[in-house]
Amino acid sequence: MFARNSLLARLAASAYLDPERFEREKARLFGRMALPLIPSAALPGPGLALSHDDYGKPLLITRDRAGVARLFLNVCRHRGTRLLDAPAATPTPRISCPYHAWTYGLDGALLGVPRAEAFAGLNRGALGLAELPCHEAGGILWFGMDAAAPPDFTAIGGELAADLDALGLAGSVLYAHSTRRVAANWKLVMDAFLEAYHLQRLHAGTVGPFFADSVAVMDRIGPHFRSAVGRADYAASAALASLAELRAVITYTYQTMPNGVVAVSPDYANLLVVMPQAPDATLVGNWMLLPEAPATAKAEEHWRRSWELIDGGVFGAEDYVAAERSHAGLASGALSHLTLGGLEAGIADFHAWVEDMLAAD
Repeated sequence: MFARNSLLARLAASAYLDPERFEREKARLFGRMALPLIPSAALPGPGLALSHDDYGKPLLITRDRAGVARLFLNVCRHRGTRLLDAPAATPTPRISCPYHAWTYGLDGALLGVPRAEAFAGLNRGALGLAELPCHEAGGILWFGMDAAAPPDFTAIGGELAADLDALGLAGSVLYAHSTRRVAANWKLVMDAFLEAYHLQRLHAGTVGPFFADSVAVMDRIGPHFRSAVGRADYAASAALASLAELRAVITYTYQTMPNGVVAVSPDYANLLVVMPQAPDATLVGNWMLLPEAPATAKAEEHWRRSWELIDGGVFGAEDYVAAERSHAGLASGALSHLTLGGLEAGIADFHAWVEDMLAAD
């Protein structure tokens, strides 16, 4: 499936195409690990809730009166009705089922049952919303798919959370959010953020001129990847001391295993969450996070243009389209293996990690 020497790596095309392998990845990686869900900025205060369906489960995310983020299945405990349709944070002191008006608190507790006399002996305490494990760290809400087997949240704490805190994710403001469907395997989307080889080529008409050609270093934080990519004037960084000055000449990117990307631009950040739907279909959520809300019309125009450039151009029209074209090419049978060069070592390391995780199952 995977082989490498000091300069080249060969990766089997079936790593992206095999349906049985895809199901093992879903079970082993996405079924057991801590996964990014939304940025903290998507629920900026107590008394808010939103719905989220892109992982394939109906999820309900709340921030209760104490400010604690909670995660539940978006399912009424009476007859299974979907409770809330709110893709963005919505003020709501309680969640009421649209079918029979069973009512729940933002902590999941069952608060009210109309015509309670018809439910003699009902144990309300046992009928709170079905809760999933979640944890907030580094300005991101992380969760596990299986309530009976919580993931190891320590893997997204420590140095990773400290880095994201230093970059200001926890105190950021959500400017915009999109979810795009990509007709490609989820790993092809992740691959794009694990090498800088393509920047001056694929992105020649957008952000390519802002970067040096393939000047990048990468290290690991536990299972996760951390990279620093030199911008066009990166050589000036030798004399810089503050993080703000460094961000002006170096783009920092974090690839959280298995499916998160935090891309840090000079004055904002993007959180991308890559959510597999099928071997050849992926949803990608993109949240643009600012240090503060736009205060003027000029600032709003600046951020609008930045969002359109990154979400619609760099990601939507370039990275995701490249992934789709690669998947179509691999599906044609033209290649039995992909060849990765030294500038794509991050991709090789990522796939080696996936192989190790599947082998440990």
